[in-house]
Amino acid sequence: MSMGEGGEGGTSTAVKAAIGAGTGCGCLLAAVLALPIVIVVVIIYGGLGVLLAPLIALILLFGGGGGSPSDNQDTANQVVDILQGDGKGELDTSTVPDDLVDPIQKAGKLCDAIGPIVIASQIEKESGFNTTLVGPNGEQGVSQLPPDIFTKYGKDEDDNDKTSALDPADSIMAQGRYMCDLASQAQTMIDNGEVNQSDNTNSVLDLALAGYDVGMDAVRAAKGVPHTNEAQGYVLAIRAQFAKYQGVAAPPDGATPGVTPDPDTSPTPTP
Repeated sequence: MSMGEGGEGGTSTAVKAAIGAGTGCGCLLAAVLALPIVIVVVIIYGGLGVLLAPLIALILLFGGGGGSPSDNQDTANQVVDILQGDGKGELDTSTVPDDLVDPIQKAGKLCDAIGPIVIASQIEKESGFNTTLVGPNGEQGVSQLPPDIFTKYGKDEDDNDKTSALDPADSIMAQGRYMCDLASQAQTMIDNGEVNQSDNTNSVLDLALAGYDVGMDAVRAAKGVPHTNEAQGYVLAIRAQFAKYQGVAAPPDGATPGVTPDPDTSPTPTP
């Protein structure tokens, strides 16, 4: 999705178009605010420009009195570019707990397809960085992997002679290995012509994220990211956090999905 040219007060025409497009599944997460020009409202709708559902509103507040409308619009455009990107930007370490910086960085270097920003964004959605969280189906720890997935991908990362999902390093590195495996499966699908190439949301990253949420069997059956609120909403929810973890802009609490752990979005095991 590309932003429209900025109108009066620095508000893009994409915002107006998004407001007019505000129909669908009722997933509008925040209202559009009619505030002075020091606030730039960026609406990400339809999911990366082509996702059909859910409708996601991402409200970012910039300026605060010091930035010009053009500067604010530039920042807004940068946020959109990052949201639509590959998630491989440099992690702003101030955005994650100090004791999790190292494992997040390491997990984000396990393969070329998955960067630390992706790992951090997923952790926020899965657990809100709660290292002791226990999910309803036996998921444990900061990455909330199902027990069978953690058993397959978990290792003793800190040499304490035990492998535990409640150990942040063990949990995050297992998450990274799982995501890299999913990315590898996604790349194979693309190489074998199993993916609908007319849908430009079917990047390796999008397929891997969808596979993490609903399972790769569902992704294969749909020949891409399934056109369901759950799958497409998860992909966009993760992408909506990219700019924050790259240190470009942080949306206000509640403006984006994923700030509150959702135990119902635990990853689906993949054969």
